[in-house]
Amino acid sequence: MRITIESRYLHDVVVVVPEIFKDSRGFFTETFRADQFRSLGLPTEFVQDNHSRSVKGVVRGLHFQWDPPMGKLMRVSMGSAFLVAVDIRKGSPTLGRWVGVIASDENRRQVWAPAGFGRGFCVLSDVAEIQYKCTNIYNNQAESGILWNDPEIGIEWPLTDVQLSDKDRNAQSLAQWLASPESENFSYESKMDRAFSGGRS
Repeated sequence: MRITIESRYLHDVVVVVPEIFKDSRGFFTETFRADQFRSLGLPTEFVQDNHSRSVKGVVRGLHFQWDPPMGKLMRVSMGSAFLVAVDIRKGSPTLGRWVGVIASDENRRQVWAPAGFGRGFCVLSDVAEIQYKCTNIYNNQAESGILWNDPEIGIEWPLTDVQLSDKDRNAQSLAQWLASPESENFSYESKMDRAFSGGRS
């Protein structure tokens, strides 16, 4: 079964859609295949799977981890949600810009956002389950978040009456993150720079 790239945003955020087979019994789909991801230039090494269930109006994010740096492949396995990624890499030409994608169990969209992006979601259906594959193991000593409604970023969330954890409600602004020494862990390197430095990522 084929997995295709539907769209790209901010150079590095990719929306992929897996093929699906449906009949009177239900459906079958392959949500991840290393060979196809590799051929599309996407990561194939995921070491942790997370599964979240939330009710309508819940916003989680914008979360990120720098040690070890963690990329995420996010999808909605039940219901629908607005998946968001924000570029927080110092020196990036798209620093502070965001992308939002409506993903659901019907449209099967998956959003890949590498390390250096803050990620989050807002649940649109009565209940939604979000699953994401992570490129590194979670480390609560080297993770943080950006305020979901930071005016400097200006995310256009589809709902205004939202539910937040205390941690997310009191998260730092993008400006505070960029002023912190930890932000040096997400310093932007252009593709040309990476090529001349031996292709390190």
